[in-house]
Amino acid sequence: MKKQQSNNQLTSFLKSGSLLSIIIIACIAVWVLTLFFPLVDYLYALPTGTARNGWTEWLAMSSDASATLRHPWTIITYMFLHNGLWHILFNMFMLYFGGILCCRYLNERRFGWIYFLSGIVGGLLYLMIYNLFPIGQTHQSSIVGSSAAVLGVFVAVAAYIPNQEVNIWPFRSFSFKIKYIVIALVVIDLLSIPTSNAGSHIANIGGALTGWIYVMTMRKDISGFLKSKPFQNKGDKKKNPSSERPMSDEEYNRRKTDEQKRIDAILDKISRSGYESLTKKEKETLFNYK
Repeated sequence: MKKQQSNNQLTSFLKSGSLLSIIIIACIAVWVLTLFFPLVDYLYALPTGTARNGWTEWLAMSSDASATLRHPWTIITYMFLHNGLWHILFNMFMLYFGGILCCRYLNERRFGWIYFLSGIVGGLLYLMIYNLFPIGQTHQSSIVGSSAAVLGVFVAVAAYIPNQEVNIWPFRSFSFKIKYIVIALVVIDLLSIPTSNAGSHIANIGGALTGWIYVMTMRKDISGFLKSKPFQNKGDKKKNPSSERPMSDEEYNRRKTDEQKRIDAILDKISRSGYESLTKKEKETLFNYK
């Protein structure tokens, strides 16, 4: 029963038409297409790997700046390519898990921005490192995979809800705070740069920084909006809105506490769905807040 329910949920998700489902379907479709490359080589009597190498050269992101200038679209397309079954399975699992959380707490539009900005910045950091440091003179490489974009999404979620506890398969009986999961992933990438697949790990760091900066900037914008509102001075006379008599300290403090709760709820709604999601009454409450 549980297995059938899980299958139904997955089917519903893939048919939902959400941006997250579209990205996952696109990545899987591209990977499935690469499975037919050996057949293309065989039918056209080409050396083994010719079709795959041509595909990679055209769509993967190269550490060679001149190659990237000739193929500028690779800053996007590299995110949809994957090497091997385990590569795509891990990235799609992490994307599904992190993307669901991101869409739930930050909304789908912000998820899209975080995902693609993280992938782009990660690719640019990889390109910059390989062209500014001597490593680029001795090693030419290319990167594929969505891991930089995925890590950016995870870091954004962790920056927004750092103490949220989650269960990750196969550790169903244990809960982990998402901030610790993200810290572990970032540390692994940093330590892995000198060992293998350095370009991808460098791109992942760029993606992680992008996700963190995005959420910090978003919070600063909301905080700045509040600070721009005029606050009541402590010396202002406390009036009871239902009468002309001055309020007692207890009445005043209770009213201010209730008012602050309403404002906090409105700000939380802005963080989740944006300012445009507020009702007319909520906008008036926020505008008149003093």
